[in-house]
Amino acid sequence: MNEKASRSTTGKDEVLLDGYRPWPHRWALLVAWTTFPLIWVGGLVTTYDAGMAVPDWPGTFGYNLFLYPWQTWLFGPWDLFLEHKHRLLASLVGFLTIGLVIVVYRQDQRRWMRPLAVWALVAVIAQGGLGGARVLLVERQLAMLHGSIGPGFFAYCVALCVVTSRWWHQQKATPGDANGFQRVSVLAVVVLAYIQLVLGALLRHVPEAASTMYFEVAVWSHLIGAGLLLGTASFVAILMIRGPVGDASFRWLGWVLLLLVGAQIAFGCATWVMKYHWPTFVVQTPITRIYALIEAQGMLQSVIATAHAANGSLLLGVAVLLAVRVLRVYRGSLDPKPLAAVAAPAG
Repeated sequence: MNEKASRSTTGKDEVLLDGYRPWPHRWALLVAWTTFPLIWVGGLVTTYDAGMAVPDWPGTFGYNLFLYPWQTWLFGPWDLFLEHKHRLLASLVGFLTIGLVIVVYRQDQRRWMRPLAVWALVAVIAQGGLGGARVLLVERQLAMLHGSIGPGFFAYCVALCVVTSRWWHQQKATPGDANGFQRVSVLAVVVLAYIQLVLGALLRHVPEAASTMYFEVAVWSHLIGAGLLLGTASFVAILMIRGPVGDASFRWLGWVLLLLVGAQIAFGCATWVMKYHWPTFVVQTPITRIYALIEAQGMLQSVIATAHAANGSLLLGVAVLLAVRVLRVYRGSLDPKPLAAVAAPAG
């Protein structure tokens, strides 16, 4: 049955006979697309140590968050600009998540989608509360926790984009455990990618009283994790590119995963060289010698370090996208269960 024949209309709502409605998917995409720039700005806040540029919360220097004078924000100190922008973007994501819950409750026919949407709202409220607590309590470890949950929320939004898509509704799952190896491999990439983000957050929020041993353990754990992630993600990417897994879209997802993991390793090496000026044989090359007097929180160092953190979140998002699609193709454990049958078009 083609799309035109399968489409029906209930009032002003666009409905397909397989239960798909486009607005939950469109809203989930909007939340995800808005969350990724928020991660970028949050990374800049951490890189420039601007988290305490505004000492109060939820207001800004006594003003309502949304009524703070724009001249002071746009033309004031750089750290104030970053922190206030971070708060405004976070508020926007929160409002969009509320809209997502409303749209899912009104449009999506599957019972299990409602708690998934509510959990997204719970997560974004908790994330905002952590950000506020970090400011009010001046607690660096809360900043580390805040930086770890943000990428997880982004990945969750990516998963919502998949389960609300037309592809999800139209995909016929292959039951059984014949492809359990593929599922485990893809889920391993998700777990390793998130562990790497948490270890990266530990390195970007090292406590002032931390010992040298703390730093060494965090660095070596991050390096070992990077090697494991590189090997596992490359294996999964090649598996997706070479093997028939559902449809051709898995192949380009494999290429994207391979590209992102390569970029992540490159950003990680560049971050280390730019921040610690080691190994010296790299620093002394003609290309990098012009940056021999790089200052902490300089533009080049900040962009590279933030790109490393943001690309890690994007890598996690793609891994989750791939994992949810693989689980749908091979298992179909989340089959749509409509609240009510969709009316057939009048004949």
